[in-house]
Amino acid sequence: MAKATYKLPEDFLIKVSRLAERTDEILPRVLQAGGEVVEAKVKSNLQSVIGSGTKEESRSTGELVGALGVSAARQDKNGDFNVKVGFSEPRSDGKSNAMIAGVLEYGKHGQPAKPFLKPAKSASKNACIEAMKAKLESEVGGI
Repeated sequence: MAKATYKLPEDFLIKVSRLAERTDEILPRVLQAGGEVVEAKVKSNLQSVIGSGTKEESRSTGELVGALGVSAARQDKNGDFNVKVGFSEPRSDGKSNAMIAGVLEYGKHGQPAKPFLKPAKSASKNACIEAMKAKLESEVGGI
């Protein structure tokens, strides 16, 4: 049986060992970078659909756009880190931002759907991945 042995460069091994010690501090920053890319696309799409194609002038207060944000990275019960792009609650008028966003996204009787979340997810996927890769590279490079 043949045997092959590879010796990795010493500086690479040091970076990998340091990364393992700092994973819990690096991963949230990497996910945050990706979340910000998705948030920007969602905000752009949301601003373009609010008030478009309506018979009457828009009554938008800007509260929905202002409530959009990225959550802090948190670890779930399985140990996986997650960030969420969504709307903070509650609104000043007592309604739910999630309900209003759902009506915009899917429509209701007499109001056609104006999707902004699903197209943002599709359009920002590659940019999000690239932003997270770049952030990871910069974090690993700083070790």
